[in-house]
Amino acid sequence: MKTDITTQEDIILLVDRFYDKVNADDLLSPIFNDFAKVNWEKHMPIMYRFWGSILLHTETYRGQPFPKHMKLPVDNKHFERWLVLFYQTVNENFEGPKAEEAIQRGLNIANVFMYKMGIIPELPNP
Repeated sequence: MKTDITTQEDIILLVDRFYDKVNADDLLSPIFNDFAKVNWEKHMPIMYRFWGSILLHTETYRGQPFPKHMKLPVDNKHFERWLVLFYQTVNENFEGPKAEEAIQRGLNIANVFMYKMGIIPELPNP
């Protein structure tokens, strides 16, 4: 039985499982690993704080995520894949109002990033 996202442990599970999918993905893994050369040991705690702040209102994230993404060689297909993997991860592990909020927040983040990058959104709905 799935439960809602209610604790920091839930956030860690969500983020870990999502980035497992990203790292196994033929389209997204090269962006994160080859182009951006993400240091996962440093990046994951930042993502825990980011999503914890958004969904649990922990207010532990300080930063501006967009500038780090601005120079990535991505287009609509990358955002679409990111969202599909994110939706899958949420739906496989959680259900409830916070899970629905996570999906909506992911879509909103993708839309904002795409707008700022000049990419016309053609994104899958949750």
